[in-house]
Amino acid sequence: MKKENYLLWDEYFMGIALLSAERSKDPNTSVGACIVSQDNKILSVGYNGMPRGCSDDEYPWEREALSELDTKYLYVCHAELNSILNYAGTDMKQAKIYTTLFPCNECTKALIQVGIVEVIYLSDKYADTSSVLAAKRMMKSAGITFRKYQSGQKEIVLKI
Repeated sequence: MKKENYLLWDEYFMGIALLSAERSKDPNTSVGACIVSQDNKILSVGYNGMPRGCSDDEYPWEREALSELDTKYLYVCHAELNSILNYAGTDMKQAKIYTTLFPCNECTKALIQVGIVEVIYLSDKYADTSSVLAAKRMMKSAGITFRKYQSGQKEIVLKI
């Protein structure tokens, strides 16, 4: 008899996104993403962090400061964009992305451009912001479906 309680695809790929988020050095919001082909092959992963060559110790991680230049927002590369940039293949058309946080408007533009057709997200804690409202509007226009992750068998909790 085969094992009955194996991970479903959604659980597996969201687990990879959650594990990727653990690489982030952001003290407030660690985000991970996993891009998957139509036939359930992992194409790429990413997490939010500073761009290559920009020291994690040199750039700010603060959310608020007197100057915008002293906050993380102008420097950090988001998990979704990193997962696109980390891809070594040639085609993401018809792929889907699993992400621990709903994508912002800037990442959504990149997702649209590379051909992502579905977004599965764990949290939408910024749902009422202009960035996420714009992202959802663009996704609808571009025919990208999005849905909140729902565990099929058990809650995924990483204890590292």
